[in-house]
Amino acid sequence: MSDDDYVVGVSRGDASNAAGEADLASLAGTTAIGSAGAIYEVFGTNPFTLAGKTLAFAPQRSMRALAAASRMRDHPRMRTHALVFLILAACGSSNDNGASDAAAGDALASDGGAADGASADAGGDSSASDASSDANDASSSKRGFPNGSPWVSFYGDATGVDLAKVASTFRIINVDADPTAGNFTDAQIQTMRAGGTNRVISYMNVGACENYRSYWSTKPQGFESCTSSGALTTSYGGYPNEKWANLSNVAYRKLIVEYVAPRLAARGVDGFLLDNLEVVEHGASATEGPCDATCAQGGLDLVWELRQKFPDLLIVMQNATSDVTRMGTTHGVPFPSLLDGVSHEEVYTQGAGPGSRTEMLAWKAMNLVVNGRPFWLAAEDYVGSCSAGAKAAQQSIAAKAAMDGLNSYVTDASAMQTKPCFWSDFP
Repeated sequence: MSDDDYVVGVSRGDASNAAGEADLASLAGTTAIGSAGAIYEVFGTNPFTLAGKTLAFAPQRSMRALAAASRMRDHPRMRTHALVFLILAACGSSNDNGASDAAAGDALASDGGAADGASADAGGDSSASDASSDANDASSSKRGFPNGSPWVSFYGDATGVDLAKVASTFRIINVDADPTAGNFTDAQIQTMRAGGTNRVISYMNVGACENYRSYWSTKPQGFESCTSSGALTTSYGGYPNEKWANLSNVAYRKLIVEYVAPRLAARGVDGFLLDNLEVVEHGASATEGPCDATCAQGGLDLVWELRQKFPDLLIVMQNATSDVTRMGTTHGVPFPSLLDGVSHEEVYTQGAGPGSRTEMLAWKAMNLVVNGRPFWLAAEDYVGSCSAGAKAAQQSIAAKAAMDGLNSYVTDASAMQTKPCFWSDFP
């Protein structure tokens, strides 16, 4: 970069403001920088325009205030020897100036004083001491989990399930709300939401596609299907009805973001649990679901696209907790800023790989906060059955998760979990 180059961006203004270059022109609306030190783009001596773009830093102790955000206006080409920065100082005012509509990461910060802190079996509020008045700020009140536990995940239908008991027992409920699956009526989803006391999120397979989905081989109007998109790669070991996807495929991402996700949102759920995003960790030489660097970036971009379309809905990532996502960026923002939480399978189950726990603890060490609420960190483990005979194993796992500050749910098996496990039913 020469002395004549033109640079536009935002910096915290201290010695730790180093950052990589971003593509400011691609940002949609207001973009909050979260815990990053700076964000900028080098335009050299070329003309550029950033009309309507807003960059805003959020304060470390509150995500409410983006009051000092400055608007970038049309900028004619100018010859200068100075770096041009918009220095924003978020002061913690309750006036958000519309920052709640930021499409990417507008409610997440890194807060050194906050921790997830949710007991594995606790039913109380896990929102921690940092969730003060900003938790009541209507501007972004739909993001973040007010309670981290108890939580449940089951993918069967409502037959034989006491949904009122589910609603009174669990604060976070993950189900498959695909309308063509017919698992639940809209009214049953609202029963589980309990008037907004609970958060109901829907499973959404983004890194692979199952052949029983209505969009597997049938093209929805205006979209490609999973098969016709050309995104599908290899079979998914252990799941014969499923194939991995190459997430750099634009047609496939469009199907997920503009067709699959809106159908789920229309059911009245509070957000999505994204499955099989771990494809971004596979690498180009993987025998199953090969995914090169372009594919991996496509996976991060897919989540950014979801956040643009659903700025107020919860987005939880299952697995895929390596540095590829934890340290990843997309469209100039840190990838974690797009999420409200992460959940990992088999963190404490006997025989689970030690890497799962190590990765989850690395996410915990980031001390992320969403809308004044702790970033949700969860572990789902399997003990073969929901029974009195398995309760000792469940309790051992729950205790380990609580010590690590993770929210635990224990069920039968990954390929089962058709019904909720009510461990309190067993002596």
